[in-house]
Amino acid sequence: MRYKKKRLLRSALVAATAFIGISSAQAAAGLQHVTANSSVTYAKTKYPIVFTHGMFGFTRIGFDSFGMDYFYQILPDLARNGANTFAAQVSPLESTEVRGEQLLVQVEDVLAITGQPKVNLIGHSHGGPTTRYIAAVKPQYVASVTGVAGTYRGSLVADKIQANKGINSIFGILGDKLLAPIITWAEGNSSLPNSVDASLTAISEKGSAAFNAKFPTTAMANDCNKAGAKVDNGVYYYSWTGTAQATNVLDVLDSIITQLGPLAYANKDNDGLVGRCSTHIGQVIRDDYNHNHLDEVNMVFGLRSIFSPDPVALYRQHANRLKLQGL
Repeated sequence: MRYKKKRLLRSALVAATAFIGISSAQAAAGLQHVTANSSVTYAKTKYPIVFTHGMFGFTRIGFDSFGMDYFYQILPDLARNGANTFAAQVSPLESTEVRGEQLLVQVEDVLAITGQPKVNLIGHSHGGPTTRYIAAVKPQYVASVTGVAGTYRGSLVADKIQANKGINSIFGILGDKLLAPIITWAEGNSSLPNSVDASLTAISEKGSAAFNAKFPTTAMANDCNKAGAKVDNGVYYYSWTGTAQATNVLDVLDSIITQLGPLAYANKDNDGLVGRCSTHIGQVIRDDYNHNHLDEVNMVFGLRSIFSPDPVALYRQHANRLKLQGL
């Protein structure tokens, strides 16, 4: 059953910043809308862009004046360059289909707010399959799907956690009883359901295979080393990822988390959590950026290797790519 909205569309809570007039507002049921007074059109896509976070994700923790976005500094930068940007709030821990139904409600909100018939969806990590769910059940709403380190074929890290009863129990307690409730409370939406088991199953290799069998797409080739279709059922597909782990000694959280991938895969052909091949869908823009799983969304607070490309610039360039494609 479609996830039901808990609140009516409400007045924007706007905080203008700097001379370009960045505004961030909560539009509906956790949907964050970021706009800017700017004449720049470099990233001005035909259709609005909707971002979707991954596991343990959020839109914003804190306030406009002091807080941290999951896609850190990315939406304001796109807005300054002409894009109409939104960030969706879905359960930090849930199945792809539950998260997908939550996202579908917010996509319909965006369509109503903007008057546009379609959106460009960008999902990080579990946000990748979550956005693909919309393309599967409501392709008429979707101009494009872009996966950034999307868990399209799953993460072996999830399989390893589920296979270890002790670690799985600890992970369940921390996720279900502590971290997820704190995240949803901090975002002002404590009613969002959460399930570590459903989340891990969804992003596991086995669970991902089941999802892909239920919702097949030619954008994913049978062999992840081969190219999938760039366009399927009228929807354009793009993807990119990194293959780095610890990238900045100051980012302690990031450095700890991104050791899970090498331990699970017994190699470094991953971004610390998701294998490179798993992220391939549609047109693979690049699959070896010097980014780890959190660098890909410019977390934490933009700490990354000084030798890596600016994640914010990658999203700006991609918005221009969508614009030039007529999306």
